[in-house]
Amino acid sequence: MRFRILGTLEVRADGVRVGLASPRQQRALAVLLLNAGAVVPVERMIDALWDDEPPATAVKQVRNCVSALRSRLGEAGAAIVTDGPGYRLQTDADELDALRFRRHVAAARGLAAQAKLADAVEEIRAALALWRGPALDGLRTTTLAGRAALLDDQRADAVELGAEWRLRLGETGDVVRELTEFCGEHPTRESSHLLLMRALAAEGRYAEASTVFHGLRRRLAGELGVDPNPELRRLHDRILTEAAPEPEPEPEPEAEPADAEPPHRFDRAVTELAEAVTWQWRAEAELRSLHRPQPIMLRWSAVARAGKRVLRGDLDDIAGTFAALPVRQLVVLGDPGSGKSVLALMLTLELLRTRAPDDPVPVLLSLASWDPQREHLDSWLAGRLAENHPALLNAREYGAAAPTRLVLGGHVVPVLDGLDEMPADLRAAALDALDQTMAVGRSLVLTCRSAEYEQVTRGAGAVLSAATVVRLEPVAREEALTYLSARQGEDRWLPVAERLRREPDAALARVLRTPLMVDLVRIGYGRPHADPAELLAVADADVLEGRLLDSFVPNAYAQVPQPPGRNPKTSPTGRYTAEQATRWLGFLARHLERARSRDLAWWQLYRAVPAGTRAALIGVLIAVFFVVTGWVDDGPALAAVYGLSFGGAGYLTHRFGRPPEPLRTELRFAGAARKFAGRFAIGAAVGVLLGLGWSLAAGLVGFLALVFGLVFAVHVWLAKPVDASRVSSPRTILRNERTGAIALAVSFMVSLGLFDGMAFAFTAQTRFLPVLGGHYDLALAVAGGIAGAAFGFFMARGVAAACYGIAGALAGGQVFPAATSAVPPIVAGVCFGAGIGLAVLVTRAWGNYFVHHLWLAATGRLPWRLMHFLDDAHRRGVLRQAGGVYQFRHARVQERLATVTAEE
Repeated sequence: MRFRILGTLEVRADGVRVGLASPRQQRALAVLLLNAGAVVPVERMIDALWDDEPPATAVKQVRNCVSALRSRLGEAGAAIVTDGPGYRLQTDADELDALRFRRHVAAARGLAAQAKLADAVEEIRAALALWRGPALDGLRTTTLAGRAALLDDQRADAVELGAEWRLRLGETGDVVRELTEFCGEHPTRESSHLLLMRALAAEGRYAEASTVFHGLRRRLAGELGVDPNPELRRLHDRILTEAAPEPEPEPEPEAEPADAEPPHRFDRAVTELAEAVTWQWRAEAELRSLHRPQPIMLRWSAVARAGKRVLRGDLDDIAGTFAALPVRQLVVLGDPGSGKSVLALMLTLELLRTRAPDDPVPVLLSLASWDPQREHLDSWLAGRLAENHPALLNAREYGAAAPTRLVLGGHVVPVLDGLDEMPADLRAAALDALDQTMAVGRSLVLTCRSAEYEQVTRGAGAVLSAATVVRLEPVAREEALTYLSARQGEDRWLPVAERLRREPDAALARVLRTPLMVDLVRIGYGRPHADPAELLAVADADVLEGRLLDSFVPNAYAQVPQPPGRNPKTSPTGRYTAEQATRWLGFLARHLERARSRDLAWWQLYRAVPAGTRAALIGVLIAVFFVVTGWVDDGPALAAVYGLSFGGAGYLTHRFGRPPEPLRTELRFAGAARKFAGRFAIGAAVGVLLGLGWSLAAGLVGFLALVFGLVFAVHVWLAKPVDASRVSSPRTILRNERTGAIALAVSFMVSLGLFDGMAFAFTAQTRFLPVLGGHYDLALAVAGGIAGAAFGFFMARGVAAACYGIAGALAGGQVFPAATSAVPPIVAGVCFGAGIGLAVLVTRAWGNYFVHHLWLAATGRLPWRLMHFLDDAHRRGVLRQAGGVYQFRHARVQERLATVTAEE
């Protein structure tokens, strides 16, 4: 007799399967086999046979069931013996597959301990061959489930043991194939993902290994609220290090001119761009759950044209259709929420997957930020590449102007999403520019709402003459119903299905024609307590769509019980209430609507504050420090001069100057020695001139030279990134910009604060061109004006140079008595340095963001931890990420939030 529980329960006698008369007999045998050789008390048998409350005659029915089971098993039935308070099944390892499995695993471990890895692998294979599916598949009652799950864990451990040993034997290809499938079945098992990453890295497939890590990290954060274990994080860091390109040797002078550029650098830029775009959009597709087992089917059909055959297809064959076009230009049209952005994303990923080494790289971009009246299409494309992949600007690594050369050389396929998301007055100019720029046969994909595209083509006559135009079709009624009921049970959706079949033109039927609305219905009525029949009570399609859009954010932020062990700081549930999220997201939506933009960039958040308010806010903050400085130096009169001069300069700079943009640098020390020495020399010269101008002693002048030299020199460590395969994200841009902004501000704060304190304490009080009764010195005013203008120009160019030049002249020419003790110079130096540091900080993107974010948070319009909130909204699916910016999941969500949360 053979018993099998590693899969569905089976009993075989002489090779013939023995059928068990009832599920109750199957459960009774299962609990005996799970405890083979041990006594199973009658109480446990009762628990196994009845999930709910057992009947009063349960003990008698157990005895009858065991008796029937013995009879069914024939001679083998004698192996079930009555033993004290229960029953025991007597069997040996050859008769029960679970025991044979454990015997093979034990033997494999013993062979591995003797360094016989090949033999150990064979034993593990023999053990795993006994499995036909999950243990006791289809028979897992509450009592049986725990023991069956332990068996499944033992199988997983055996799979990982075999993979570990095969990695040591160098069988990386087979390990990758097997673990890829296994990790799909166990999406949060860290040890399996660790082995898969090791196998991929061993084959040099670093991009895929990193993708595996990021996918696991998002799942762990979303489902368990934890981060990957330290070993996994260390392995990922090591993989990134190994994947980083080795520096190429410099060309020999005899072989080519010294200024020639090695061609392989640019080729590497193309390869790394393809890797970066793949990582970026694979991660986004996974976060949006676009690879679900049963996604909504998107069907499309080509707009009929004379002399051309009508094309039709779905999401799976759009990439093949695009590749087969005589001119690879495609326009995708559809109604709002019809899935245009999803199609663009999936098309990008499929083109990347099938891309040959010499093929161009598809790059998915949102058109919302392009102004065709001010910027050429190719310039804008190159700029977006540089923003999302700042390492491409590193001329030493990738050659000069790599983003521009990628665009002009035909190395990228622009996949441009959302012509309709541009301001209406720019669409015709954009379409005309696209047609002119792409007329030479370059590849292009463009998406747009059908009505807006037809309006542009009919009203302005602009058209992409060589492009194939396809239109997304409405979601079929049955497909929508199948999608909605797939994971929620068909019974709950029967009233909806019956009404839709009976009234195909009802309001709900019209609403469910777009994937966006189908998904909103699933989100809103996917929980057990929600009744989908409520949807049938609304007779107006527009009203129903509005309700679904309004329910999106509350449903995304619904409070649910959290399992033990979840970290509330990283959990996507429980931290923010729906009311808070609606208020903050509504404010951001209104901000974007006013700016006529879809891109939520943290460095442009200052625009949410009125221009006069933000300039006054910065001016007052700067003035405070200089008022204290002047007061300590020589009382209220000097305090007023200092405060008005520098506070006014700050106000005017931020009222009329150019807004700051992120520098996109990173801290890097390699190869900076020569630049460090040059900058040190310039800084030392400035320190000497300042010290001599204020008549300081030689030792103090030398000290200032050292300080200013170091301050000027440390900035060379803020350099362009070198790895183009790393994609910018809002957090990485903010982190890098914050590092640079703080370093710059601190350096100016220390150097100029130290100088001001030393000048106050140790100046020899030399007068050059005194006026106004000796209270003002024209020579010092000129020196101060030049220093202020240089400072302003270095920080924010023209307007700042003029404003801080005037401020430096007004404040620098003031003559006041030397300090009589050590305390005033220290206080004055600290406050002067802090004021200068703040003036520097707010001319950088992060400092500007920091000040205005504090103001908006203090007034209740945004959360204090804004980036954490935005990242949380991204994980919930409310926002999507496009390079270094966030966008609302759909334009309709942004528009609706802006409308319904409008301030009175």
